[in-house]
Amino acid sequence: MPPTPDPQPAQPSRPRAPRVRTRGDWRSLEFLPGMVQSEMRLSRPDELVLSYARAMMCFVLFQPQPEHILMVGLGGGSLVKFCHRYLPRTRITVLELRADVIALRDQFAIPPDDARLRVIHTDAVHYMASQSACADVLLVDGFDEAGLPPALGSASFYADCRRALRPGGVLAANIFSYDPHYPAMLRRLRQTFQSQVCWFHGMAGNNRIVFAIKGGARSPALAMQRRVARHQGLGLAVLNRLLAHWVVLRLRWGR
Repeated sequence: MPPTPDPQPAQPSRPRAPRVRTRGDWRSLEFLPGMVQSEMRLSRPDELVLSYARAMMCFVLFQPQPEHILMVGLGGGSLVKFCHRYLPRTRITVLELRADVIALRDQFAIPPDDARLRVIHTDAVHYMASQSACADVLLVDGFDEAGLPPALGSASFYADCRRALRPGGVLAANIFSYDPHYPAMLRRLRQTFQSQVCWFHGMAGNNRIVFAIKGGARSPALAMQRRVARHQGLGLAVLNRLLAHWVVLRLRWGR
């Protein structure tokens, strides 16, 4: 009797192609129907439409004038466009795993690479492992159709993020508060950053933007982290949302 062949390993499912939807003045990027990853107004492509994007810009409360911002995840480029325009002295490096997302940059009015902006097609996990004291701000927003990939919430990745930051640097990590792995990710962030973490209560709905500071010597960023941690920002969700709007408006007016 011939031997029974070994079962073939299951082939990993291919990721869904990103979908661009345009409705009047609005354009969105979706991986699953109705699951908006990024959104913009065609008439004002630099505007931050989604509340979580405004919340992530609150990194300027900790680092008002970063020399270098490192971003994990391009998406529709909302944060890239805003930072490129309203932080004119800042250099920006974006890490994006998917070539099909990068291919959409013209449809979302993301400016071409220049002396201040570079979009790199790479695996952020591998890239971050080789970085050291290179960034003042690190924004982690690398979602796909399944949510936040586990590798972007691992202890080793957070350790690489901390090493990539300069002293007083800030990590802003976008995590869904209902993610079953949220408590573990928060615990890893606290362990990695020596409990120097905080967030603003209710600022972006189910998106919890966790800020972590690379401490050491006393710094303005660390002093701000302690103030925010005391009451989760201004205490009330509505006040924290207004704070995010104020941060964005202040940057636009300053420009």
